Amino acid sequence: MHDLADEALAHLEALTGRADARFRPDQLEAITALVADRRRVLMVQRTGWGKSAVYFIATRLLRARGSGPTIILSPLLALMRNQIEAAERMGVRAATINSTNTDHWDDVVGRLDGGDIDLLLISPERLANRGFRERVMDQVGPSSGLVVIDEAHCISDWGHDFRPDYRRIRTLIGELGSGIPVLATTATANDRVVQDVAAQLGVGGGDTLVLRGGLDRESLRLSVVQAGGPAQRAAWLAAHLDSLPGSGIVYTLTVSQAHDIAALLREQGHTVASYTGSTETAEREQLEADLLNNRVKALIATSALGMGFDKPDLGFVVHLGAPSSPIAYYQQVGRAGR
Repeated sequence: MHDLADEALAHLEALTGRADARFRPDQLEAITALVADRRRVLMVQRTGWGKSAVYFIATRLLRARGSGPTIILSPLLALMRNQIEAAERMGVRAATINSTNTDHWDDVVGRLDGGDIDLLLISPERLANRGFRERVMDQVGPSSGLVVIDEAHCISDWGHDFRPDYRRIRTLIGELGSGIPVLATTATANDRVVQDVAAQLGVGGGDTLVLRGGLDRESLRLSVVQAGGPAQRAAWLAAHLDSLPGSGIVYTLTVSQAHDIAALLREQGHTVASYTGSTETAEREQLEADLLNNRVKALIATSALGMGFDKPDLGFVVHLGAPSSPIAYYQQVGRAGR
């Protein structure tokens, strides 16, 4: 245990670039449960807590012990891009197979066969593709060192409307056997969802270790502006956008509203762009880079820029309308809680 803790701490220092880095409560416990005990673990921790550090470090430790690659089931392409960049900063060789890089699938599979990939990110939809299951999962799945399910609340019936393909994960978990550790992570799960996901994780693998932290973010300040109807809210935003700190996200409820608000703000001289589910992949990547590097004041976005975006210094999040649920609001507020 002592050696594992020392190894894990060395990786944390490398990940953070700080010699005084220390684990937060539950991080080392999760890593130990995955690496030493090969357990099923559910982490419910706030956005920015360091969930990805747990599976990056666990991957490094497991690979050093001869285990196969980690497989991460991740719901959004933007989230995959963030995770690959973060993994590479830690020396974890990461790749993805998704709908936008079909030309590279053979290369990725070849690297998997050659042992040159430590971490493979896939979307849940890949599990519905028979060819993918036969070529990748039937070969890599049984030899994988760790399976990670990101945004794991979608496993529960609470999340089926968002991503029905998450239901196939339960079957995958049942087929893994007890020797492969499984980590499920989410920032948003009520008691019922926690119990549901924990039970499904335990299929074929024993009890699930649940590590659940507080949701408070000291860095956040929430406020409400009584600005009237849609036209008045848009006018308030145009008048006050420049006074908001840094760069941020303005959430709208519809695609058309995102485009209309972005056009209005540009007419008022603001450097903004719209980001929705209809935005092409290449443009999305460019817009994400523009926001990350503060080349735009704001992205006017739908929930397409929800779970899958990580900007450590995001200055603000504005909602021009009430999100569909408190959970959706919490997810979107979380973008500013890094």
